[in-house]
Amino acid sequence: MNEARLRTILLVAAIYHLLLGAFMAFAPGGFYDSLGKFPPENHHYIKDVSTFYIALGVVFFVSVRRPSWRTPVLVFAALEYALHAINHLVDVNDASSDLTGWFDFFALALIALILGALASFAWRIRPDEPEPAPQGVPGNPLE
Repeated sequence: MNEARLRTILLVAAIYHLLLGAFMAFAPGGFYDSLGKFPPENHHYIKDVSTFYIALGVVFFVSVRRPSWRTPVLVFAALEYALHAINHLVDVNDASSDLTGWFDFFALALIALILGALASFAWRIRPDEPEPAPQGVPGNPLE
């Protein structure tokens, strides 16, 4: 794994989350029927959750170009997916089938582990970004 590969993974994660959020926002019934069949069906709530995935996609996209964003974004995403997996484990018997319930749990847990591993890698290879000069320091281009 190298930084170029990490940037590619972050870009793929950004596109995935933006597409998932858009699918949830513009076709909540389709999302419910194909991916989120945990009764009761609530289109407003699905669209509310879509805003989170769209925002996550945006920060993944920003992290492609901003190395200092990578570790925090990946840690946050790993935590969210881990909590999401736990929620699915608690409700595993409420899924449309036992297979679906267990598949969803393990898929989300695996994504959480992958994101955690990527966060660890991003932390280890983080390129040093120049710290902004404090206010009042000669030569500060931000003043």
